[in-house]
Amino acid sequence: MRLLSLLASSVALASAQYTVYQPNDQVIFGGNPSFIKSQLGTAAAAAYTGAAAYDPTVLQPPPPPNPPIPTNQFIQLYSGGMNGLSKPQSGAFFGFSLEMSVATHLRICFPQLMANIKARAGSVQVRVGGNTQESAELVPSLPNGTILTKDTSNTFNPTGTPPLVYTQDLFYLMGNISALTNTRWYLGIPFFNTTPFALGILEQGQAILGDNLIALQAGNEPDLYAQPPRTHRPAGYGPFDYMGDIGTLVNQVASDSLVAKKNNLFIIPSISASVWTPEQVWNTGIIGTYTSSLYGLAVERYPNNNCAAVYGGGNPINPQDVFPSYLSHDASTSLITSYVNSSQFAMANNKPMLMFETNTASCSGFPGISDSFGAALWGLDWAFTMAFNNFSTALFHVGGQNAYYNPFTPPPTNQSTFHQWTIGPIYYSALVMAEVLGPSNASQVLDITQNPFTPIYVIYQNGTPTKLALFNFVTDSSGANDWTATFAVGGGQTGQAGATPASVKVKYLSAPSVSAKGNFTWANQTFGSNFESDGRLQGSLDVRTVNCDTTAGTCQVKVPAPSFALVFLTDDALSAVSSHTTLTFPTTAVTRTANTVFINPSVLAHSNGEYGMQDKKGATSLGSSGGLPLKQALPSSFALTCLVAAFFTFLIRHPW
Repeated sequence: MRLLSLLASSVALASAQYTVYQPNDQVIFGGNPSFIKSQLGTAAAAAYTGAAAYDPTVLQPPPPPNPPIPTNQFIQLYSGGMNGLSKPQSGAFFGFSLEMSVATHLRICFPQLMANIKARAGSVQVRVGGNTQESAELVPSLPNGTILTKDTSNTFNPTGTPPLVYTQDLFYLMGNISALTNTRWYLGIPFFNTTPFALGILEQGQAILGDNLIALQAGNEPDLYAQPPRTHRPAGYGPFDYMGDIGTLVNQVASDSLVAKKNNLFIIPSISASVWTPEQVWNTGIIGTYTSSLYGLAVERYPNNNCAAVYGGGNPINPQDVFPSYLSHDASTSLITSYVNSSQFAMANNKPMLMFETNTASCSGFPGISDSFGAALWGLDWAFTMAFNNFSTALFHVGGQNAYYNPFTPPPTNQSTFHQWTIGPIYYSALVMAEVLGPSNASQVLDITQNPFTPIYVIYQNGTPTKLALFNFVTDSSGANDWTATFAVGGGQTGQAGATPASVKVKYLSAPSVSAKGNFTWANQTFGSNFESDGRLQGSLDVRTVNCDTTAGTCQVKVPAPSFALVFLTDDALSAVSSHTTLTFPTTAVTRTANTVFINPSVLAHSNGEYGMQDKKGATSLGSSGGLPLKQALPSSFALTCLVAAFFTFLIRHPW
């Protein structure tokens, strides 16, 4: 019975409600909105009274461009490589930034979602931090076995961020997810108080996570610390003051015997770039002074913000007005210009450059944009642009129920017994990017775009072109704005022997419109719409075969409006991201043969966050109908549901 109570406790904990942002009057699903939407989207959207994560606002897609896109574009590729290729990129390039206050996302379907990425990229990168890490306090224990809680009566400016209290069980939870999905983590030092720094997160994080802890952020947007209404540093706080804080941190770590690893620890400066420029930080000499203590360099950037609509003050941005700005390659190329020098500076100093937090818009994103198919295309193009410009990692932010931009959202607490997870467009972007780069860690990216509405990238591995990535940002069901990529490898006037394959395989990311919501498809498979996903792709896989013109030495691939096409130029490139072998995780020992927990798979397959075992078919007593011992194989796809992962997470931490 103790084992059963542990399971019940873990499930109850998993059902807790946390959100990244907490505007006044914030509510869970089914309540009143925390902001007025009368200026946003359609009349139907203005009447919506639920949580942002499920907002039904649908915008009008922009009309096709005039002049129209070229409907046939020729792409010449070369054997042996091309000038301007990026550095080799990790398959785990596209990761997630999880606000610390919603760390309870690390349960139920989360391991399955990470397993999907791992199956294609080999590993996953996740940051747990953000504004809520800055004052988070690690404590020995919390009542009722709680892992994390927040004081909602003591929020601080300007984003209504509540202070957090958490226990080391959070690290055990993360460690067990790592064991199942090869997820690796970033954490953050609480940076509001420097006298002294609270290093428990570093000490316990290293001890429990080991090599699965990549590094720790030292300051989250420190350029905003002294910007009104914030008062986390004195007025006039600047880059040299920040350097002084880093020096204090490094010296404290050096004298801390509980910190086992003292080199390559910290990520700096993670600025928003709205007050300081990265160059102003580099010019302090901070990198050379503390290079042995630094893991990497980072910035945080959103292309826009929805803060006026969420928190008041100023004039809210109408999403319909800015929607077109997300549907062009210019959106990404203009955004990256501020960081080209910094990425080169990072490489010159043998440090990775990280986009530590990004998404469609700060302050939770925009209704109708952040949750649309257009966001999936934008997120994918933005990730490609960062990879091409030699960033090493891009982490897309995840909030709570009142965020539009979430890659994934668990059901609200009062819906969790009968609703499943909601998978957003940015998760599709992540899944596709994992297949683009693959597990080799040798993929190099080149931007060869010819038109801003139809970005084009080629991916090389060890001098061989292995994939083409083709976009179409236009919405037009008539077919008039479909375009065809005609490409060749070598041959023609290149001076190289022709190496165009006899056939290629193609996967499409598709939706009827850039404004569409839910039921996007990747190679004909989908995570469904709101509340419909258990973390697994549903539907029959459709990988198209395109036969090439071996006489002309060219190949043609159609790119419908709107869509993204990933063209696999070699069979090995496809097979490297297509092996989704089902693994099993049996228990290693059985210490009891009676009163071991059993959850009927037919029930578990339709469960998602039940508070207990009431009214569930199954047994814990020897001889009862359906009773089986615990030692059973559990698929790594978590097909017996995502709840199994939450159960084992708690079980491994607390063996009976």
